[in-house]
Amino acid sequence: MTDPIADYLTRLRNAIKARHRIVEIPASNIKKEMTKVLFDKGYIQNYKFDDTTVQGTIKIALKYNPVTKQSAIVRLERISKPGLRKYKGAKELPRVLNGLGVAIMSTSKGVITDKEARVLNVGGEVLCFVY
Repeated sequence: MTDPIADYLTRLRNAIKARHRIVEIPASNIKKEMTKVLFDKGYIQNYKFDDTTVQGTIKIALKYNPVTKQSAIVRLERISKPGLRKYKGAKELPRVLNGLGVAIMSTSKGVITDKEARVLNVGGEVLCFVY
């Protein structure tokens, strides 16, 4: 696998389109941190790290609106790719849907959102947009 983050986003996207309640994804440290950010921002209902195998898995409970049955995640978009990394400084951080969505970033302070990066005044690699 050349891009595990794109695989992570694709598995989430496919599970949402198929209206699955739970999706199981092979674990890595960056995927665990991205999952924590998605949970903190309210895009997923719950998550669990299962370390019974060597690599481990992440079980994510997806969040849906009970009335309209629409997912909390409308779109997941990979920004920085292995062939072309996208870095932004503290002064040029992206805004997703004029502040309604979040950009997940890998910084020297860890995996955080664009809003947290503005507060901490740090830049880094823009991993993906979520809204």
